[in-house]
Amino acid sequence: MPADLDEKTDRYGEMLADALQAAEIAVPPGTPAHDAASDCREMAVAYLDDGEQFRAADDPVNALASFSYGYGWLDCGVRLGLFTVPEETELFTV
Repeated sequence: MPADLDEKTDRYGEMLADALQAAEIAVPPGTPAHDAASDCREMAVAYLDDGEQFRAADDPVNALASFSYGYGWLDCGVRLGLFTVPEETELFTV
């Protein structure tokens, strides 16, 4: 049975918002790695905002794509060690 597009869009939007709250920059300020972490966070926030605008415009396909891209930026940063996340979280692939 295929997933309901609206339900999946809502779930991914909530997941990205939760991930942004959970991820803390783990690298020292003033380093290239900190700049990279800041860029990853900035991109994730931008995609969350874009997704919310698409959702408000009744465009769930582009909203879902935006939420997915934003989440990918954060998840990649976690895998690279740019962010720390709580151990008990199931939000990331760590």
